[in-house]
Amino acid sequence: MGVPMATSQDFVNWVCGPELDYRFLKYILLGERSSFLRFASGTTHQTIYFPEVKAFHAALPDLDTQRAVADVLSALDDRITLLHDTNATLEAIAQALFKSWFVDFDPVRAKMAGRAPEGMDEATAGLFPDALEEMDLQVVPEGWRYRSLKEVVEIFDSKRVPLSGAERLKRRGPYPYYGAAALMDHVDDYLFNGVYLLTGEDGSVADEAGFPITQYVWGKFWVNNHAHVLQGRNGVATEHVMLSLRHTNIQPFITGAVQAKLSQSNMWRIQFLLPPPSICVAFGEMLRPLFTRVRHNSDMVQTLSNLRDTLLPRLISGQLRLPEARGQLEEALA
Repeated sequence: MGVPMATSQDFVNWVCGPELDYRFLKYILLGERSSFLRFASGTTHQTIYFPEVKAFHAALPDLDTQRAVADVLSALDDRITLLHDTNATLEAIAQALFKSWFVDFDPVRAKMAGRAPEGMDEATAGLFPDALEEMDLQVVPEGWRYRSLKEVVEIFDSKRVPLSGAERLKRRGPYPYYGAAALMDHVDDYLFNGVYLLTGEDGSVADEAGFPITQYVWGKFWVNNHAHVLQGRNGVATEHVMLSLRHTNIQPFITGAVQAKLSQSNMWRIQFLLPPPSICVAFGEMLRPLFTRVRHNSDMVQTLSNLRDTLLPRLISGQLRLPEARGQLEEALA
């Protein structure tokens, strides 16, 4: 990109001449990942040696065409990046709102000081008490109580079905297949349909700081038996449960020396700060538009990523004409 830089010997540095657009080269390399991997050697640490890289050949169109192809693909990448950034902002807003209401108790403290809570209408402000009290050696708003997570969560672990790698290979399809910490595959059927929260049961249970690894998932999907499948209940939104867990260190509830495990019985020992139902409902209403946009943006990311991955090899090889590609791009971004 014309930026001064230094790299270790673990990198191959490509320098583009005047007849090659660096963005076009990037997409060539992305499109030829599988070809490069065929030349990799080593089991623990795979390596592609310089002679193999040097022998790589690609058919190049003229520079104007390279730039036009790169423009189409870059427009998709730019929109995907924007959607990711937007979702990060939306989730940060939700986290900040949770912290204000349920960690710092800002609305309660404002009323204690004789002030109106900031950014809150009068009706919502009226739901909060104007005093704090000590309960089980913890200071909480008056009338709020810590309860077992079990009181605000419905669990669907009995519906989980694990599939081996060989089984998944035979059952390729459009539905996401989730494990303890990540999307693992896609299969031909689904077990769940709706908005759920997944948190690891064994293996990948918590991060290095002890906070649970969670996955916010929706639509039709499959889950193996390494993740708990949860939804909020009794007026508590699933997203409220997620935000609370992300603020809870669960290390004391994890067992297993070789493989970490958060059993269902231990998970129920996790405490959830439960306010009156009216506040739970109000908080859920605040979260709903934020996470509706998060889900919409994430679905759009998937659509655009699929389009990019479809267009990339066809554009690079010249099988797809640029006007047609631009038409598909405009349709997707509309």
